[in-house]
Amino acid sequence: MNKVLLTIAVTASLITGCTSVPMESKEKSELAKQYNSPSEGKSGIYVYRSGSFGGALKKDIWLDDKCVGETAPNMFFYEEVSGDSEHKISTESEFSANDLIINTESGKNYFVSQYIKMGVFVGGAGVELVDENKGKKKVSKLDMAIKGKCSS
Repeated sequence: MNKVLLTIAVTASLITGCTSVPMESKEKSELAKQYNSPSEGKSGIYVYRSGSFGGALKKDIWLDDKCVGETAPNMFFYEEVSGDSEHKISTESEFSANDLIINTESGKNYFVSQYIKMGVFVGGAGVELVDENKGKKKVSKLDMAIKGKCSS
């Protein structure tokens, strides 16, 4: 009986708990949310995580196999990349990385949603490209995280 209660408590904390990552200043976050055109020859990529499901889980984000940082609920990263190129956005999952390949156009911003999915043991994550209007609406309610170290 005690093992069952412990299992339920651990599962509940993983689903609804709260974790955090270091955040950028309010000014830098608000500047990124102006959605300005990227620099000449570049594309902008916003990677965000909204909602509180899986709140106790931090999940890595990589862009072209380079660490962007760990995500927590209700935050985003912004990164400029080479325009007119193929880019890979990856996130860790339960057993392996999940990848998304996007072909960017210079001068355009892209929005990638990271979502949490419960797995057999802990929980995984996925990434998906969303349309610009949906992405802007979601990111406008979030704060920008400081790029940092990944856990692996």
